[in-house]
Amino acid sequence: MRIDKFLKVSRLIKRRSVAKEVAGKGRVQLNGVVAKSSTNVKVGDHILIRFGNKQVEIKILALLESTKKEDAGKMYEIIREVRIEKEEDQI
Repeated sequence: MRIDKFLKVSRLIKRRSVAKEVAGKGRVQLNGVVAKSSTNVKVGDHILIRFGNKQVEIKILALLESTKKEDAGKMYEIIREVRIEKEEDQI
């Protein structure tokens, strides 16, 4: 399954077009390597996503073609979630 589709089906990102855009900007890593939207994922892979001021690292537990809202969370496990502070310019 493509990473953009996984992010949409798992409801980590609401729209596939947004998932493609986020991956296109280099904000998605798969197993420590920057991933394109077309990169294939498999069970056991680790994904790191940078959203504005936070980073979320997940482990893929299942690949499903479609899910109900209550089942989407069963597709992944959150390993860590970190808030990123903006660095102030030093003079």
